[in-house]
Amino acid sequence: MSRRSLLRGAVVGAGAVALPALLTACGSGPGGDGKTITLGSNSSDPVPKKAFADAFAAYEAQSDGRKVKVNTVDHNTFQENINRYLQGKPDDVFMWFAGNRMQFFAEKGLLHDISDNWQGYKGFSAALKAQSTGADGKQYLTPYYYYPWAVFHRKSLFADRGYQAPKTLDEYVALAERMKKDKLDPIAFCDKDGWPAMGTFDYIDMRTNGYEFHKSLMAGEVAWTDKRVREVFDTWRRLLPYCQPGANGRTWQEAANSLQKKEAGMAVLGLPHPGAQFPKGEQGDIDFFPFPEINPEHGQDAVEAPIDGFLLAKKSKNLKNDKSLESAKDLLKWLATGKAEDIYLKSDPNNVAVSDQADISAYSPLQKKAVELVSGAKQISQFLDRDTRPDFSSTVMIPAIQKFISDPDDVDGLVNDIERQKKTIFAAG
Repeated sequence: MSRRSLLRGAVVGAGAVALPALLTACGSGPGGDGKTITLGSNSSDPVPKKAFADAFAAYEAQSDGRKVKVNTVDHNTFQENINRYLQGKPDDVFMWFAGNRMQFFAEKGLLHDISDNWQGYKGFSAALKAQSTGADGKQYLTPYYYYPWAVFHRKSLFADRGYQAPKTLDEYVALAERMKKDKLDPIAFCDKDGWPAMGTFDYIDMRTNGYEFHKSLMAGEVAWTDKRVREVFDTWRRLLPYCQPGANGRTWQEAANSLQKKEAGMAVLGLPHPGAQFPKGEQGDIDFFPFPEINPEHGQDAVEAPIDGFLLAKKSKNLKNDKSLESAKDLLKWLATGKAEDIYLKSDPNNVAVSDQADISAYSPLQKKAVELVSGAKQISQFLDRDTRPDFSSTVMIPAIQKFISDPDDVDGLVNDIERQKKTIFAAG
């Protein structure tokens, strides 16, 4: 399949805690000499951390003496403190997300305009450019890879037990019931990190009410007290008895491990998550199916496929130096090439390159299936915490979803509380 079909024609959607010393350290490394580029990384898991190290080493080898100094911070710590990080002493370059999560900080004046870089970029679709563009029409993100969310499982387990991938919600529930009788946790489930369960909410909403409704809900244009939102939580409540109990105390790594150990039958996760927890020899046993249909009107049209990339921090003290700014932009130009993505994916085959110039001949069957899933989507969302305001997702939706998981019976109280807080946050601008 041609990479040029990917993301073309699809509609792409758009917490305050004490700042840990670990994150404060970011931006404190050497820089400003025009040759050293500091880079804030949220890629703390071993596999992607090594893959990025390989990519940066390859850049250094072909550059004119430039060096990349990486400051790696735990993913959740980085994400929860990004606002303070960008307003403090950030690194020159940092890893972050496309869409609303990028646009929010662009509007705050915390990102460097890289529109000049984009004039020379090749291999990116118009949809990718849109996801890298702020409300002012300028580009701020260099996209690097994407990864779809789906329902993951082990091929061998399905083959041994005679399980079939479900297409509809009723079939999904019937399969979960069968797994329960087979002494499995039907659905590995986790939300200790605050974001994993958002993927399940997104899919139930898009399958029930459609992508356009979901987009309006994320934009604050639809009331959370709307009966269609209540229906989402009612449907989710139907699935909870088949989910691992104690989800609010379980990390995504632990949930993926239970899938690997055949303690659980399925898991709603992103492409990199199971792959990061399966041994190399078992990678080929990972498979997935699209989240099942709920409302035939919307079928399985929408796919959740977050895009990650690199940005320049406006408040980096080093980037006030023209030579340092030139070096940082040079790194982004190189990261925008297919070759840079090939080097990364050689060590981390759990994502998919965004560039049409990347070599897909070495893709695993799972990666090829991921490309097909996204290429065939009629609409593409990013993720709840990327498709809405970060202050709303962090301060309202994380605790709200965790509350629902622990006490799913008071949906009316839940949506009323979400709507009350939403009005305050969105009214603040």
